Amino acid sequence: MIKNKTFDEERALYGVQNVRVTDCSFDGPADGESAFKEARGVQADRCFFNLRYPFWHDHGLKIEHSELTGLCRAALWYSEDIEINDSKLHGIKALRECSRAKLRGCDIVSPEFGWSGQDIQLEDCTAEGDYFMMRSSRLAFREVRMKGKYSFQYIEDAVFENCRFDTKDAFWHAKNVTVKNSVIKGEYLAWYSENLTFVGCKIIGTQPLCYCKNLRLIDCEMVDTDLSFERSEVEATLTAPIASIKNPLCGHIFVPAVGEVIRDIEEAGGEIRIVDPCRCA
Repeated sequence: MIKNKTFDEERALYGVQNVRVTDCSFDGPADGESAFKEARGVQADRCFFNLRYPFWHDHGLKIEHSELTGLCRAALWYSEDIEINDSKLHGIKALRECSRAKLRGCDIVSPEFGWSGQDIQLEDCTAEGDYFMMRSSRLAFREVRMKGKYSFQYIEDAVFENCRFDTKDAFWHAKNVTVKNSVIKGEYLAWYSENLTFVGCKIIGTQPLCYCKNLRLIDCEMVDTDLSFERSEVEATLTAPIASIKNPLCGHIFVPAVGEVIRDIEEAGGEIRIVDPCRCA
């Protein structure tokens, strides 16, 4: 047990095992890095991290009620079996090349967060930052509110439920992803994706869902979505009118009304059926 201490030296607790650190501060004039590098079985509660690279190559890590400031750069890298609860992660590149991480009740302000991770779970979190979760796989998000550009690019095998995303260029090149009962706002949604499914979602923004393979929308609403589905393979049931649809390659789109249908290439064989709104819902 380590309690009420301040550490600012280089590798202050390097290689520690089975330690609980409470009400401690990692800050000071020595400006040391890598406080917990190569550690195992670390629990940090009510701690303040203001120095770089505190958790690298760690195994079995639990952080609660703590703050990792904007100066706490690249806080968690190359680590596994991580649990973070009710904490602030405010440094750039806060989670990378990590596996089996669960975050709950966290406030994330971190550009380039979550790159190349596996088995990452977020619940009841807020997040802000560009290039969020790029190239990660096996994701499970629930009640997450996220804002930033270029999020979820190149991800695979993910499920998102009851989330709100305000994000441009999201889900580009994503594979095997399901989004349920969520709101996704932003331009150019999910281009070049494969096996992407939206269920009961609200999608807002221009030119969504183009160049997609095996795209499915089930009981979704699309708002201000012009030039939708260009060159996509799509099966969609929409519950409200859509601004415009352009050159769907194949499949069926069921919609109450469409402002404009654009077909200016021979390959655009997707069928658009105008149906009663009650049948769409």
